[in-house]
Parts: sequence; C-alpha cells; structure tokens
Amino acid sequence: MLEQTASARIVISTAGSEEEAARIARKLVEGRLAACVSRLSGLTSVYRWQGAVEEAAEVLLLIKTSAEQLPAVEAAMRELHSYELPEFLVLPVAEGSHAYLDWLFASLS
Repeated sequence: MLEQTASARIVISTAGSEEEAARIARKLVEGRLAACVSRLSGLTSVYRWQGAVEEAAEVLLLIKTSAEQLPAVEAAMRELHSYELPEFLVLPVAEGSHAYLDWLFASLS
C-alpha cells in the first residue's frame, strides 16, 4: 500500500460554471486520467488577476489521480478549460484505505 499511497494524488482546480465542471470531470474520468472528480458548487473565489482584485462564482474540482497521470491531466485541463490560466494544484496523499487505493489505480488503467 505504501507504493500506491506514494503515487496517489489529489488535483485541486476550479471551473467557471457547473456545465464546464461537469464536462471536464466527465472527460477526465472517461479518458481514465482520473478515477473520480468531485464537484463542489457554491464557491466564491476572490483573487488578483492582471492587477485587479476580482470575485467570481466557481465550482471546485477535486481530481483523484496518480502521479504518473499528472502530465496528461494538466494537458487535458489546459485543453478543456475556458480559463487562460486554470488552477492546477497537486496534493500528495499521505494515507488511504487499501481498498480505495486499489479501486483508484484500477480505474486509471
């Protein structure tokens, strides 16, 4: 399980609409780039963009994948996303259940 845990990753991103989030999630899972993408609506982000403070409604995406899939996930996000600079933050998984990690990696192959 340590090898699986070491390779498991959570990618955090946002989308500008529920429709965009659904489209991205489906494409990532259908392409076996992600085992699961959780969408959380009702998010408001405040951020600095091109010198101005902006505020926007967004949908948070939690993308469950592996370290090996990260380059392909990032490329897909750039292709599928409407943002000029989509959020792409990667978190390592410190621990997880053996059964869940087995499912995650089986879903990617």
